[in-house]
Amino acid sequence: QVQLVESGGGLVQAGGSLRLSCTASESISRIVAMAWYRQAPGKERELVASIFSRGGTNYADSVKGRFSISRDNTKNTIYLQMNSLKPEDTAVYYCNSNPPTVFPRWGQGTQVTVSS
Repeated sequence: QVQLVESGGGLVQAGGSLRLSCTASESISRIVAMAWYRQAPGKERELVASIFSRGGTNYADSVKGRFSISRDNTKNTIYLQMNSLKPEDTAVYYCNSNPPTVFPRWGQGTQVTVSS
C-alpha cells in the first residue's frame, strides 16, 4: 500500500526555522500537485502550500514569505522550509496530493511546536 512518511518536525522557539520532508513509497513525478497540510488542535486540516509538476507554487496567506515548498521527483520527496516560525504555526503537518485524492491513506504527520 502506498505510504507517505513525514519527518523533520520538532520544538522550536518563535523566529526559528525547520525543514520538513515527506517521502512517498511510489513515484510522485506524474502527480500534478503535491502539498503540505496542517492541523492544529481543535481545528480542521488546512492547506498550507502546493507545488505543481512544472514548479509553480501556491501558499496560504498566513505563511507567504516565510515558508517555501519544493519537490525532488527523483527521491519521491517534497520539502517545506519554514522560517520565521510563529506560535500559530504549531500543528501536525502532513503531505498529500492537492486535492488529497491520490493517496487515500494519510501519513502519521510530523509535529511542529513553536514556543513564544
